[in-house]
Amino acid sequence: MIYFLQALIDALSLGSIYALAALGIGLLFGIMRLINFAHSDFITLSAYALILPSTDVVTTLLIGNLSWPFLIITILAIGVAIALLSNFLIFSRVRTASPQNLMVVSFALGYVIQNLIMMVYGARPKALGLGSSLTRVVEFGGLRIPLLQLIIIAVTVVLLVLILLFMRKTPFGVQMRAAAEDFRMARFLGIRAKFVIGLSFAISGLLAAVVSLLFVVQTGVLAPAMATDMVIFAFIATVIGGMGSLVGAVLGGLLVGIASSLLQAYLPDDIRMFRDVFVFLFVIGLLLVRPSGMIRLKQFEERV
Repeated sequence: MIYFLQALIDALSLGSIYALAALGIGLLFGIMRLINFAHSDFITLSAYALILPSTDVVTTLLIGNLSWPFLIITILAIGVAIALLSNFLIFSRVRTASPQNLMVVSFALGYVIQNLIMMVYGARPKALGLGSSLTRVVEFGGLRIPLLQLIIIAVTVVLLVLILLFMRKTPFGVQMRAAAEDFRMARFLGIRAKFVIGLSFAISGLLAAVVSLLFVVQTGVLAPAMATDMVIFAFIATVIGGMGSLVGAVLGGLLVGIASSLLQAYLPDDIRMFRDVFVFLFVIGLLLVRPSGMIRLKQFEERV
């Protein structure tokens, strides 16, 4: 029983990381129908802001030297700035393009960012010791739980609640929900399209910054493609949760994380390396049963 609860905590922690990444992806899709492949590079670029630009193997902390309150605020601001700058320079100029073209543009942007990171910081992974005090183990009822896992789960819950309250209780959130329901009609009703899209990018960038900070503290490694695998699973989570649904994105992220972690814990040793195959088989089975995802939104249902 203790082993199962330990595995479950690990699963919830991994699922929470996927959920935060999926939340940033699902938010932009809900408003713009944009599948943002550059989201992983927003995460990576935010993480690299912690260190001094250099191609040396040994890292020198830059923002990472700040005290935790200032460090968190600065990284969040950088994540928001990266997303807003991408919107201003790139996505605002192709806003009327088809979803397929927007997806290609986002993929190209991500490729450019990743190569810029390699030019400035080098292509080799870099070790980064940050937040070592957060990795200490907390003992509770026979369980040995890393403090960072509890923080990741708590941060995910708090951010989800805050975003849901923002979407439902504030005028700006109501405008974003109206734009997600019918963007053209929302514009006719006087909702400022540029502001709503900019706000969506800002929240998505903030979530990317949160993920980058948690991921770096957890792994202690920086690499140009460090967030690629994580965001692939986040895309999967967004699809199985229900495209455009924020709650669905979180549920999908938790489900994928739990499935991945439990398979890692319980698969036989000789096939454990093929864990992701079983995760994708699980995803295929779920989509065969519910092709629209766990939470279906009317605006994404096909009308005939």
